[in-house]
Amino acid sequence: MHILILGSGGREHTFAHKIAESSQCSKLFVAPGNAGTAAIATNYDLDPTDFDAVKEMVLEHEIDMLIVGPEAPLVKGIFDFFKDDAALQHVNVIGPSKRGALLEGSKERAKEFMGLYNIPTAAFNSFTEKSLEAGKMFLEKMKAPYVLKADGLAAGKGVVILNNLEAAKEELTQMLTHQKFGAASEKVVIEEFLDGIELSVFVLTDGENYITLPTAKDYKRIGEGDTGLNTGGMGAVSPVPFADDAFMQKVEERVIKPTIKGLKEEEIAYKGFIFIGLIKIDDDPYVIEYNVRMGDPETEVVLPRIKNDLIELFSKVGQQKVNEIELELDPRAAATVMLVAGGYPENYEKGKLMKGMENVQDALVFHAGTRLENKEVLTSGGRVMAVTALDADFRKALKKAYTEVEKISFEGMNFRKDIGFDL
Repeated sequence: MHILILGSGGREHTFAHKIAESSQCSKLFVAPGNAGTAAIATNYDLDPTDFDAVKEMVLEHEIDMLIVGPEAPLVKGIFDFFKDDAALQHVNVIGPSKRGALLEGSKERAKEFMGLYNIPTAAFNSFTEKSLEAGKMFLEKMKAPYVLKADGLAAGKGVVILNNLEAAKEELTQMLTHQKFGAASEKVVIEEFLDGIELSVFVLTDGENYITLPTAKDYKRIGEGDTGLNTGGMGAVSPVPFADDAFMQKVEERVIKPTIKGLKEEEIAYKGFIFIGLIKIDDDPYVIEYNVRMGDPETEVVLPRIKNDLIELFSKVGQQKVNEIELELDPRAAATVMLVAGGYPENYEKGKLMKGMENVQDALVFHAGTRLENKEVLTSGGRVMAVTALDADFRKALKKAYTEVEKISFEGMNFRKDIGFDL
């Protein structure tokens, strides 16, 4: 089978790593990929949102399965593009339709969907520049902290939490009238702050049936103790120790089943992942957000724990036979630590020479922001590399990951030394 993965990050390298192990994979391409995927697949230089370029590549290399890593091509409608083109209809696309992808593409749509199907979430309202004053009045009725979310895609950075009412009003103004997050903040959702502990639940669905994948918890802030600016994610662990069977039963009954029911009732084509960002308050789950693909760095701890052949899983998705899957899991815990460029998530330099990856023995190394130049690996992004280890529990896995991290170096390298601190 000829397989194409769209994307260039740690998530896509992890997918490539798993798929390269499958006997069913005869040719593997990653577009555009990174220095890590280049070692196990053929990188192909194209923009994942340039659908005509994707089509040309798919036909030239006789691609049978397309796995869409990032959210942008999904929200733009790559699934529909393939299904509406007679030359591409045979390709098994792993990812939802454009309507399905709106669950991530629009915070307002996601909240309305949750309301419609009685899925527990925070109280909210949404505002545009025209309703800015109403938005400020809404803030006055809320209790601090104030949560403001850009409605559209903002690369994981469109959420602001503030404790001061005047600061929240000013932030709302910046988002709506000064386009702080570009077109993503033409509409802003203000919601009630939920105080609890967060986790991520992943579902693989064919739109009719589903399986629940291992839970994970990631760490978004740049600083120790969850301080400082938001990032794309500084590390993760799986499974989540506090997500016991009783809690996960509530998640299934109150969140997952109503979500799948809603997709079916609205006749939304959905063949791929649903990433449910949850918060546990006392012993109850509330949904913070939906994403319509796997998370990063959560993929780097979830996929290494899945023993099944990924191509077989994705083939069942395409055949609408997900109910036939028996998920086999590694009982060990996985932990990943993200190495980032100095200065990230603000200004940072690229092009730093990376050393020592070949010395890592007891962990998996997943490239994120890297590129090859004259056979040397250079940094090319803010989040550069994830180091994942498995062991009997998350503490042992973390200890192993941190030991292996010390073998890697590049100028300005930074990482959090306290992943899992709150567990």
